[in-house]
This record gives sequence, structure tokens and C-alpha cells, in this order.
Amino acid sequence: MFKLAIFVSGGGTNLQAILDQIAAGQLPGVSIACVLASKPGTFAQVRAERAGIMCHVISRKDYPDLDAYDQAILAALQPYAIDLVVLAGFLSLLGPAVVAAYRNKIINVHPSLVPAFCGPGLYGIKPHQAALAYGVKVSGATVHFVDEQYDEGPILLQKAVDILEGDTPEDLQQRIMTEAEQVILPQAIALIAAGRVQITGRRTQISPIQS
Repeated sequence: MFKLAIFVSGGGTNLQAILDQIAAGQLPGVSIACVLASKPGTFAQVRAERAGIMCHVISRKDYPDLDAYDQAILAALQPYAIDLVVLAGFLSLLGPAVVAAYRNKIINVHPSLVPAFCGPGLYGIKPHQAALAYGVKVSGATVHFVDEQYDEGPILLQKAVDILEGDTPEDLQQRIMTEAEQVILPQAIALIAAGRVQITGRRTQISPIQS
């Protein structure tokens, strides 16, 4: 079984999309071993508990520095033999110890076409506000591997979404979530679980399905 740890900070809509894909048989051999929330009281935690999945709450503000926070995360994950960490709306920056321990085994979904509208401070509704303010005609979502910097790891999948006349940031956020994030994040998990992804420098290569 290919074991996931899903990291969340809010409502857990992308967590639910993964749960739904597993239940529908679209992610064979994949299971969610645990969920890790960056703060207490999130609806993502409720979703995990409803699914019978252990949810650990580890808040950055409870630790004196990033290294202590990293060690708490590593201690929480250690019993599960995690194959892939999935940041699904997780708003805390992981420190170098976690990134090193799971090198090329952490992916993030970001609500823009990286490298546009990404980086420190651009999370939640903000990438959509920035896209509309800039006047771009398309935005979308990106699944990328995670390194020590915000939104800078090798890109695995991207999906574009047209910006429509009259879109508000909330309209765009919802459409990108349902039409892009919740499509490519399970796809990325399936590709990695099947061993079809190779990383060379900044490039990823997806190998064809073996007949």
C-alpha cells in the first residue's frame, strides 16, 4: 500500500477530493495514513475524523523555532512509513529537516500557473486577486514538488482555467479549485504511486504506462 500524509490548514476540500477518488477506486493501492493540520478547529480535521483517519494538529506558533516545528512533524509521521506527503491547502512553510527527510516525496498544489502569482504571501484568495488585478486571460493550478522555498520546486502537472468576464476572486478561486486543483492533485498522486515520475534538476519526466 502506498501511504499518504495529507497536510491541511482549512476546509479540506482537496483532502475530500482525494478521499472521494480513493473511495471510487481511482487511486488503487493508495491510502491516507494520516492527516496533519496546521491549527486546531479546521473542517479538514472533521473530514479526517469522519473518514476514520488520525489527524495530528501541529501548530507552528507552539514551537520556538522552525527546527523544533520540523522535529514535531517528523515525530508525528515516523510511525506511518509515509511514501508521499501531500500539501493540500497547507499554509505553513516546512523547514529544511522535513524537506530533507522527504526529499522528492512532498508535493504541493498551488492555485496559479507557477511561476506566476506564487511565492511568499500569495496563498488562499491572494493569487486570484493578483491574477485579476494583472489582467491575465488564464490562470489555473500547479502541482509541484516541494523544496526549501515557497512554490519553487520542480513542476509536475499544470492545468489552465479561463478567466471569465466579471469574475470575482471568489468565483475564480472556486472554479480553479474544482476544475484544476481537484483534477491534477489526484492525478499527480497516481503518477507518483505508480513510479512513473522522474526528477532531473528542475525537470520532471512522466514515463508511459507499461503494457
